[in-house]
Amino acid sequence: TSLAPGSQVVAEYLEKSGLQKELDQIGFNLVGFGCTTCIGNSGPLPAPISKTINDKGLIAAAVLSGNRNFEGRVSPDVQANYLASPPLVVAHALAGTVTRDLTAEPLGEGRDGQPVYLKDIWPSAAEIQEFIEKNVTRELFARKYADVFKGDAYWQGVKAPEGQTYAWDDNSTYVQNPPYFAGMARSFGTVGDIRGARVLGLFGDKITTDHISPAGSIKAASPAGKYLTEHGVGVADFNQYGTRRGNHEVMMRGTFANIRIRNHMLGENGREGGYTIHYPSKEEMSIYDAAMAYKQEGVPLVIFAGVEYGNGSSRDWAAKGTNLLGVRAVIAQSFERIHRSNLVGMGVIPFVFEDGTSWASLNLKGDELVEIDGLDAIKPRQKMAARLTYGDGTVKTIPIVCRIDTLDELDYFKNGGILQYVLR
Repeated sequence: TSLAPGSQVVAEYLEKSGLQKELDQIGFNLVGFGCTTCIGNSGPLPAPISKTINDKGLIAAAVLSGNRNFEGRVSPDVQANYLASPPLVVAHALAGTVTRDLTAEPLGEGRDGQPVYLKDIWPSAAEIQEFIEKNVTRELFARKYADVFKGDAYWQGVKAPEGQTYAWDDNSTYVQNPPYFAGMARSFGTVGDIRGARVLGLFGDKITTDHISPAGSIKAASPAGKYLTEHGVGVADFNQYGTRRGNHEVMMRGTFANIRIRNHMLGENGREGGYTIHYPSKEEMSIYDAAMAYKQEGVPLVIFAGVEYGNGSSRDWAAKGTNLLGVRAVIAQSFERIHRSNLVGMGVIPFVFEDGTSWASLNLKGDELVEIDGLDAIKPRQKMAARLTYGDGTVKTIPIVCRIDTLDELDYFKNGGILQYVLR
């Protein structure tokens, strides 16, 4: 259990009222402010608990009052995350389980041995109002935020370079110069067709942007963890993906590296974690390593997915990372609105199958070659064709629809992305 308010003012009025003392007694100690536990900064579970969960394949649960319930977000060991109000989080902690019906079953027993129900501890509206009137005051906020931009002693002690332009530090593991404009010409040329592309991933339905670009903890054995280790960063200082977004080297390695993502190229039900199979070598490796191997070989990449690809947070790195791995197109049954737009903004073409078609119905295994012609003359919502060459040499042409939806988006795409469009 932990307590991480979004504001330091909350900590002050909890302390002032005496409520923090009672929260401390049941394990809800103050651990920090803002993005802490809910984004994976709670630290690992006790080793025996973690070992039991993983050895026995248990579905561990968490209850939180944050705003994200993705698998593995609070902890890599926790798959089922339930969102609830703060009082319900406390109630479930007292009960010690999410399988109990708190509207009908007791949370536990009191000191007198009698059952205690949710209704017995739930505050009335009058109690809450009285607490607010006594403890939540305008003066508290005014005093706490009077010097909010000045920061505390730690912030004031941070040394930063000055100048008109940012001085890139090649040794920094937090901020690096991204390659978006490398080799960029003053005017855009032609858009090359997709020829001889390999499949990087076969993903199922409702793949979230957190699956594509996780925001939580970085595993030491992951490509991002290995990169940080090679650059002298200790595991205790890895931080998490959300704080490393200024370094494309970390974020590229984190793309499709969520420990709960399943790539169906590796078996019917897929293998959890960011793995794929490189062809034609048939070697199993991390998605990042495969993408870099394909890039060295000059091979473009495509991704196939199911319905609602890219739902969840509107995370720009889910599109940036996809682009930097060398993915030219994502072909799905449907897209989440914002992620579709973000893919176009990064120069990656979203395509959808015709209704009733999916990569599963086409019996794709991931060893196919993919070709899509006519990209230089592409128009919004244009019906096109993808040519698939299966592993046994069979060739099949399937109808797909371009999900570049507007003329503005078409301009972004033809410039290589919205960043290049704006710079030109």
